[in-house]
Amino acid sequence: MIISAGNQEVFNFAYPIGIGLIESAVNLTRLCLFDKPDILIFIGSAGSYGKIKPFEIIKTKTASNIEHCFLNQKCYTPIENVISLSVSRETIINSSNYITTSKKISKKYLSMNIDAENMEFFSVLKVAKEFNIPAIGIFVITNYCFKNAHKEYSQNVKKAKEKVIKYLTDEKIIKDINA
Repeated sequence: MIISAGNQEVFNFAYPIGIGLIESAVNLTRLCLFDKPDILIFIGSAGSYGKIKPFEIIKTKTASNIEHCFLNQKCYTPIENVISLSVSRETIINSSNYITTSKKISKKYLSMNIDAENMEFFSVLKVAKEFNIPAIGIFVITNYCFKNAHKEYSQNVKKAKEKVIKYLTDEKIIKDINA
């Protein structure tokens, strides 16, 4: 099953699960309880912390949930904050309900080998792990996580959607490109 966040990232072949960690976790859990899919393919956009360029495609099975206060040694967590459904080293996508707009903070994420962010992916992997469903994320970088992150995202999201559709079609993941 192909899923996406929704809002500006809606596709006619993907089930929208909601924006952010909570909404996506609740809606995906409901979906898995009533109609458990064989596989979850989460598609969407991601912001780069600086290493990956806009419009590059990332495939990964690894996500983290690290907040800025953790990077500044102002908080801690007793919960698992990295999930990987893979044994190999992959690109790590960080998820938070807040979007990074600081080059300084972005560099701290890079120093932890975290390359990009997407608001929902951590909750997708957490639900997939709980229900023992294989899952992968396929992302197109829309922006850098710097000062103009939202402006860049808004300018690039349409082209990013086209790129993800082309990728899914080329890889024969989907047949119909009428998104």
